[in-house]
Amino acid sequence: MTTGRIAEAMTVARLLDELARTLAARGIAEPFSEAREIIAALYDVPRFWPVTNANVAVDADTLDRARVAAHRRAHGAPLGYAVGRASFRHLTLDVDDRVLIPRPETEQLVDLVLDEVADTGGAGDETWGVAIDVGTGSGAIALALAAEGSFSRVFGTDISRDALDVARRNATLAGPTLRAPVEFVHGSLLAPLLDVRARVVVSNPPYIALGEATALPPSVRDWEPAVALFSGADGLSATARLVREAVDVLAPGGVLALEVDVRRASLVAEMVSRERRFEAIRVELDLTGRERFVLARR
Repeated sequence: MTTGRIAEAMTVARLLDELARTLAARGIAEPFSEAREIIAALYDVPRFWPVTNANVAVDADTLDRARVAAHRRAHGAPLGYAVGRASFRHLTLDVDDRVLIPRPETEQLVDLVLDEVADTGGAGDETWGVAIDVGTGSGAIALALAAEGSFSRVFGTDISRDALDVARRNATLAGPTLRAPVEFVHGSLLAPLLDVRARVVVSNPPYIALGEATALPPSVRDWEPAVALFSGADGLSATARLVREAVDVLAPGGVLALEVDVRRASLVAEMVSRERRFEAIRVELDLTGRERFVLARR
């Protein structure tokens, strides 16, 4: 919890009511639930905590941050941007509008990578070799792999220098939990690491077609960085190039793992199959039963 001077007579319960009123005045649906989410995020606690700790005194710094977050949320900012942080697996990450807010589906992508490496003999090795997270954004995937896997080194690449600033900040915050060194490098897809031989190439690349922008929720279209969302006229430009580059960067037996648009999973799997050096190509479902991930081995 944040320390500092205690705001006079301000408790979690009173703050919850104040934020809910602020959100309701702007027409936010379920304002009490949104207010609870803001407080839980600021304290980095489970979402039920504000209700079960209603009498806890709120310090002035947290009060100021909560009011700013509610104002941002009331004006359309996604929750992660409003509070400036997002949970990802065991990590709490700093996020802002320079990076995508990590999604639960991407947490599942990390599980698939860890399981795949173990299934291909990684669990008995002293280290699992190098992992590369392409289009790292906040650094979520790279840092999770470094914290939970046994890789010798983890790289994250991004074309956005602003995103890399966020990722490096998160690497500093996550430092005590990391089991492998993490390096973030600037460049498009795998271009800065073409001389590396990797055990894993993993990515949640941009995969929305330019013509689909108007169909996106405003909280995505109007706030999240376009460079991390859109990929040409068909949504597949970045993925196609990444597949071509990954086949040369991956060591024999290495794993390619991609998060994809649920409407285009079969197209991506077909794309991967055209690179004859890939095998064991498969599509995995997300927790809602949609075709979300494509995996293959070099």
